[in-house]
Amino acid sequence: MTGGAELFSRLSERWALESSVARSTMMGFPCLRVGGRFFASIDRDGRHLVVKLPAARVAAAIAAGEGAVFAPSGRIFREWLAVPLEHAARWESYLQASYAFARGHIG
Repeated sequence: MTGGAELFSRLSERWALESSVARSTMMGFPCLRVGGRFFASIDRDGRHLVVKLPAARVAAAIAAGEGAVFAPSGRIFREWLAVPLEHAARWESYLQASYAFARGHIG
């Protein structure tokens, strides 16, 4: 199985082809930005895709067993979802949803 960091790197390469998307870092980890806003990253252990989504969507994904809260250093980020490597087949769809959400907040 491909590691999460490797998979995120491959997905990032594709997303970086979008003119509005830039690669960057967030809390020292590779991430993707659109219009300067973070929309996706990989967690410290490289085992979770971390995406920004509406809080209700995050709660629904957690309830469905597709992800977990993102709480670095114990602080919960209610608009961020940690999607485990076991759900890697869904990472692309979560990236698409996160990208759309972040673009909707670009003023």
